Amino acid sequence: MPLLESGENYLEAILILSNKQSEIHAIDIVNLLNFSKPSVSIMLKKLKDSGYISIDKNSHIQLTIQGKNVAEKIYERHTYLTDFLIKIGVDSSTAEEDACKIEHDLSDKSFQAIKQLIDKL
Repeated sequence: MPLLESGENYLEAILILSNKQSEIHAIDIVNLLNFSKPSVSIMLKKLKDSGYISIDKNSHIQLTIQGKNVAEKIYERHTYLTDFLIKIGVDSSTAEEDACKIEHDLSDKSFQAIKQLIDKL
């Protein structure tokens, strides 16, 4: 099942949380993304059913290998695109917002070209 932008955002959020804390619960995602508890519950069920996350008996959320691969790809794009926009003069707040919009739709070929350019700067 193809993953939509909203699902990618959840996986990225779980990755970010996992870099800060050892245990992740739905409420952590609610607080980070500022979404309602029911919305988060629905998406977590979809991600679990699709094999992107696992949820243990204590309600701890973890990325599966498949989920981690997607999350790392999106997070790398977000980081590079934010950095790129800041380097060309966009303020950090706008750069963060715009990177979030661009990261999901940009082709791998275009992203690699931008990444190479940023690495040269």
